[in-house]
Amino acid sequence: MKVNAIVLAAGSGSRMKSKTKKQFMTIKGKPVIWFALNAFQKSMVDEIILVTSKEDVDYCKNIIKKYNLTKVSSIIEGGKERYNSVYNGLKETKCDYVLIHDGARPLINQQIIDNCINGAIKYKACVAGVPVKDTIKIVDEKGIVIDTPPRNQIWITQTPQAFEDKLIREAYENIERSDNALITDDAMVVEKYGNAKVHFVEGAYEVALFHTRELLKIDFSVETMEKVIFFHDIPEKLVEEKEAEAVAREIIKIEPDNCVANRILKNKK
Repeated sequence: MKVNAIVLAAGSGSRMKSKTKKQFMTIKGKPVIWFALNAFQKSMVDEIILVTSKEDVDYCKNIIKKYNLTKVSSIIEGGKERYNSVYNGLKETKCDYVLIHDGARPLINQQIIDNCINGAIKYKACVAGVPVKDTIKIVDEKGIVIDTPPRNQIWITQTPQAFEDKLIREAYENIERSDNALITDDAMVVEKYGNAKVHFVEGAYEVALFHTRELLKIDFSVETMEKVIFFHDIPEKLVEEKEAEAVAREIIKIEPDNCVANRILKNKK
């Protein structure tokens, strides 16, 4: 059995309002993309295909060489839309199962990767995710609430998303022919054009998109960074760790109402 990973690093990062793309910003001296690549490097994945924009290919080659990321077998150019970039990556894969991951999500770990691989083997199609914690409201175009779906039926979709290679490849071939620009993730491609049900596997709340610019200023170790969600929340498991209070204080500066950060500071009194 062979497993490949496609890591996407072709996004412009416009929401960060920075000249540096979010996947190439640095944390403790390492580019954001390194954290995802390094996680796959240490996993049971056999090869990594890195997809980036044309102007960033050489820069990515330098990252791969500098950090000795030996599982990266190719660096290829992305396309106009996300799904075009994924399809370009799929053309490079020769495997049984493939994981597709957004390079701007640095906080993945071995357990999540294993969950996705096992889910792909069992179901043919799966995505990492977590149940929502908040009540969700469905509104119309005027902002009027029209429905409140049960929370236990709503999950936050994350990456990696993992598939049988043949299944996702054929689904993407169908979307390329239809040129459907409404697709926002790989699971949707299988939902619309594939022949399998997509299942959720356990992700983690800390696997958040890296887009909160101010939080780059938080100073903590790479080891803690690999465990803590410094974007919108702080895992309760860190309440007793020595750096939790410092991180919580930084979160409060940006999000005064963050309930987990407030609870950590309250417990420290």
